[in-house]
Amino acid sequence: MGSIKKRIWLYKPIIIAALVLSFGMSLMSLAIGQVMLFYAELALTLVVTALAIYQYRTIQNDVCHVVDKTLNRLNVLNNESAAGIPIPLVVIREKGEIIWYNELFASVVFDGQNLFGKSFDELFPTVDINLACTPSGVNVSYGRHCFTAYGMRVEDKNGTLVAMQWVENTELKALAQEYYESRQAVLLITVDNYDELTQTLKESEKVQLTGEVDHIIENFLAPTGAILTRSGRDRFTCIMEERYLRGVIEHRFDVLDRVRQITVGGRQPATLSIGVGRGGGSLRELEQMAKQALDMALGRGGDQAAVKTPGGYEFFGGISKGVEKRTKVKTRIMAAALGELIETSDNCIIMGHRFSDLDSFGASVGLCKSIRLMGKPAIIAIDREKNLVQSLMNSLIANGYEDAFVSPDEALQLVGKKTLLIVVDTHLPSMLESTEIYKACKTVAVIDHHRKMVGHIENAVIFYHEPYASSASEMVTELVQYFNIDAKLGRPEAEALLAGIMLDTKNFILKTGVRTFEAAAYLRKLGADTVEVKRLFSSSMEAYQLKSKIVSGAKVYKRCAVAVSDSVAEEMRIIAPQAADELLSISGVDASFVLYQTPENVTISARSLGSLNVQVIMEKMGGGGHLTMAGTYIVGSTLKNAAELLLKNIDAYYEENNSQS
Repeated sequence: MGSIKKRIWLYKPIIIAALVLSFGMSLMSLAIGQVMLFYAELALTLVVTALAIYQYRTIQNDVCHVVDKTLNRLNVLNNESAAGIPIPLVVIREKGEIIWYNELFASVVFDGQNLFGKSFDELFPTVDINLACTPSGVNVSYGRHCFTAYGMRVEDKNGTLVAMQWVENTELKALAQEYYESRQAVLLITVDNYDELTQTLKESEKVQLTGEVDHIIENFLAPTGAILTRSGRDRFTCIMEERYLRGVIEHRFDVLDRVRQITVGGRQPATLSIGVGRGGGSLRELEQMAKQALDMALGRGGDQAAVKTPGGYEFFGGISKGVEKRTKVKTRIMAAALGELIETSDNCIIMGHRFSDLDSFGASVGLCKSIRLMGKPAIIAIDREKNLVQSLMNSLIANGYEDAFVSPDEALQLVGKKTLLIVVDTHLPSMLESTEIYKACKTVAVIDHHRKMVGHIENAVIFYHEPYASSASEMVTELVQYFNIDAKLGRPEAEALLAGIMLDTKNFILKTGVRTFEAAAYLRKLGADTVEVKRLFSSSMEAYQLKSKIVSGAKVYKRCAVAVSDSVAEEMRIIAPQAADELLSISGVDASFVLYQTPENVTISARSLGSLNVQVIMEKMGGGGHLTMAGTYIVGSTLKNAAELLLKNIDAYYEENNSQS
């Protein structure tokens, strides 16, 4: 109670001095003969004194009542014992004014300072009172001490008060921080183009390459005190503490840049892929997370680090072109496995992404024909109204494919226990023509070339993912050559597949490898007519004029051509990518972005020549794709806001990759 009294009578000396001064002035009036004035001043002084005493007693009673009520809620018997209990206590008004505290609060938290009447919010601006009133309390750090503050609201006639117990846990939190800092993370590191680098090197050059890579990785890990072991000729396993991993992440895995500078014999640079398991409950779990992260990094084209935590993935790097894998062993294995699945299935449904393009459609047609040649029923689930392949579809219908193209609703009725669903040109459930078909099918196979994204199809029996391929049509062209069928694809199927390859390579300019031309040569041998395929890319005069308008209105920002179109033409889904391709022919442009409005969203079509990774930019805006071709759509946005967001992400891309233009 003494603590309360001292604070209630904090201004007592000032009041007494004022009363003495008033009484002195009354005596002066008496001394000069002003008797009536003396009695008036004396009466006023006595009244003020009585009111002051009454007011202080009222305040004292109110505060005591509030503190009693508060401490009773805290199961403290009386406020005298509360002043001496070994837990800091403070009572504040909801607006933040401190009205009471015990001596321990002042001595432990504030080294004995007087806090009565001060603002709690000014003393502790980061403490959320509402959060303190939850069962978990709120953590508070002040000076050299750490506390957990537990609050409780108490209703009073003058408003709501908050009583807070401060439990000191400085040592406990220091131990918890040390535990967190010393938690282990597992890093799996691989030279992802080792075979391509070494296949033509002399033995001495191989040793030089290996030595340089080892030296850079060892120097990179030296300050961290990590454990590093070689688990293969091109693979390393590392165990690192969280305190050091945080620094590695802050520097955005700059070891990727160092290794990329290695060139042996004037050939392509070496690149690393790193998978990190972070925040797992055991080393075994961390290793599994690191493997998944490494698989994700490789699936996105390599030359990057992927960090997997219980909350998801985070990616770093990925700015260079992927290196084509020349071996076809994987293709033969996948073809054999897919062939067995087809043979053991009752029927097959082939499905691509929404608004099917020539690549998705061509790959579907090639698979459909091959499966039918195996003697199994096969159909393609596609929306006949919402697609970008109407011309090719009409041509195929004229060549006997009328029964092959089935709407998603009709295809769903054909799903049975032994139905095989083959997904092409996408690996995201959200992008499928029909998620209902995907959910209904128990057996799923995926064939895709886009860089792997978070949320991909995880229950696929076969996941044939090749980010180094130019297109899904190229992958299917390779697969069908290894299927156990006597007949071959016909000219219509060959032209559909060739159209898909030409679309994604921009007529064999972008993302083409040796196997791309081998696939095209095989299709040409099957009778594909390049002139007929070229006709599939023709457009109307109106569409051509609209494309020219989009190109002419583009602005260049940091070597990126950005065009915004307010056109609502139905052909914009075709025109926008074509306009983006045209913008790449402008000198000084490394990437292009075309934005247009649809009834549902703002869509962005992105293209690149390879020096800038548009997939990374589009991924941050909720989309995806690969190095040279990507896109996204933004729901509930305007063209202006979407364009501003795009420019911010372009800035972020340059900042993260330490390059300016």
